[in-house]
Amino acid sequence: MNRMVESTISRTDKTEFTECWRTSWKTPYIMRLALSAGIGGLLFGYDTGVISGALLYIREDFDSVDEKTWLQETIVSMAVAGAIFGAAAGGWMNDRFGRKKSILVADMLFFVGAIVMAVAPAPWVIIVGRIFVGFGVGMASMTAPLYISEASPHRIRGALVSTNGLLITGGQFLSYLINLAFTNVAGNWRWMLGVASIPALVQFVLMLSLPESPRWLFRNGKEEEARSIMERIYPAEEVEEELSALRTAAEQEKRIASSLGDEGGLFGQLRSAWRNDAVRRGLYAGVTVQVAQQFVGINTVMYYSPTIIQFAGFASNKTAMALSLITSGLNAVGSIVSMFFVDRYGRRRLMIISMIGIITCLIVLSIIFFRASVTAPKISPTETAFFSPNASCRAYTEAIDAGSWGCMTCLNKENHCGFCSSGINPREDGACLEMNDEVRGMCRAEKRIWYTKGCPSKVGFMAVIFLGLYIIVYSPGMGTVPWIVNSEIYPLKYRGLGGGIAAVSNWCSNLIVSETFLTLTEHLGSSGTFMLFAGFSLTGVVFIFFLVPETKGLQFEEVEKMLKKGYSPFNKKRSKSNENVVD
Repeated sequence: MNRMVESTISRTDKTEFTECWRTSWKTPYIMRLALSAGIGGLLFGYDTGVISGALLYIREDFDSVDEKTWLQETIVSMAVAGAIFGAAAGGWMNDRFGRKKSILVADMLFFVGAIVMAVAPAPWVIIVGRIFVGFGVGMASMTAPLYISEASPHRIRGALVSTNGLLITGGQFLSYLINLAFTNVAGNWRWMLGVASIPALVQFVLMLSLPESPRWLFRNGKEEEARSIMERIYPAEEVEEELSALRTAAEQEKRIASSLGDEGGLFGQLRSAWRNDAVRRGLYAGVTVQVAQQFVGINTVMYYSPTIIQFAGFASNKTAMALSLITSGLNAVGSIVSMFFVDRYGRRRLMIISMIGIITCLIVLSIIFFRASVTAPKISPTETAFFSPNASCRAYTEAIDAGSWGCMTCLNKENHCGFCSSGINPREDGACLEMNDEVRGMCRAEKRIWYTKGCPSKVGFMAVIFLGLYIIVYSPGMGTVPWIVNSEIYPLKYRGLGGGIAAVSNWCSNLIVSETFLTLTEHLGSSGTFMLFAGFSLTGVVFIFFLVPETKGLQFEEVEKMLKKGYSPFNKKRSKSNENVVD
């Protein structure tokens, strides 16, 4: 008997991704639902990536942004702050008004925000636009995977929800292409930010012709409407089985609700959710993976990747964005890998393997940036004197220890100076000069390279390689799986609320990381900052090991039963029985 079960499982595992495409080919309506809703992921990814390149040119247009690190961090992170409120409101809207209407509202907010940013006359207007975009991204980030999950047959649910992850990384890749395309165009950053309004408009039009989530309809008393949609998604022989499972879950919810009495609005619903063992344990797992996803430092790489590459010694904006395009492309490839393996090897295993790879890459990156800082070129009095006396960095000429100055000291934020490389070899000793447009022009007129973020380095290319490896190990696991887990781990009644809480935790963590990254690099250096993220990642993998169960191949109702019983990674019998569920 065991051999027969194991044989069936192996056969199912090997064909799940194939089954996804076979089912979608036979029933293209399923893929239409997934791709249309997944544009929300594209918007999410585009916003994450576009600001990294746009910021380089916003700094050039507004001196106040270039001079103030906190203003750069605010421009980046205000979208994240908006996303926190968007995700919170989205959780409530999803349960009250449905998944479809939530996506439509998200599209309108994103469209308005993109237009505001494109015409912004001052940094504060960009910030307002970023907040609007954030509201939309926050809603879309938790609604899109939820809609796809509830409109997918459970045997291919993981692969279909992964399309949302693929579109997130595809959006990031697209944003880098757009950034590169508009590099030499007048009003470059305005075009970069304004183009985001197009996919929002496309999704709005597409969603108008699509139905509401059948599970939400069923729970809100529209059984016949839900049935008609499920008949277009499931084979005829499975429709009654799915409806029966939904009916059982709905009856259980009614019994629980009647025993608890009136929930008393949102706070009452939160109390009710917390008293429910399945919801509470689901939140332990869902919040854990969302917080861990951010504290591995991924969005410092996505928001600031051109800046990080400049830290590694690549001074040109165009070069930094071109190299960033490679990391973004690897992120998209990783999402495709996830689609192949998430239903074969499971959510939990992919995340743990991903975290181990992330920790390794972060430690190596820390070592590389440390090596780059200690081998940076020195400041040459001769090279500095080559330019006019007024061009020399005032802090350098007045320093008692000027003889010990190196490139990294020159670029210290407090000194407001730039490094002009040697005319013979960029890695030789160079000049420390005042940071302004006139001096930068003088340096470049001598065919030298002007550095303001990082110093020339022999190991800079290694930083780019390990940033790429970091993305490769992050994307198939921690990149896509946390959203899959949160789309399937909560009971139906609390799915919007639970997903909203988890999404808020994700965006709060994102805000903390993105708002502090540049400040951390100023105080700890790039090396210390990446080592700090390695420590956070180690903590995250421990929490994932103890709190996150495997949900591969389980129906929503089976996941709920598992959480009610409780999960332990050391309970081999229960864990094995969960993994051996055959669709």
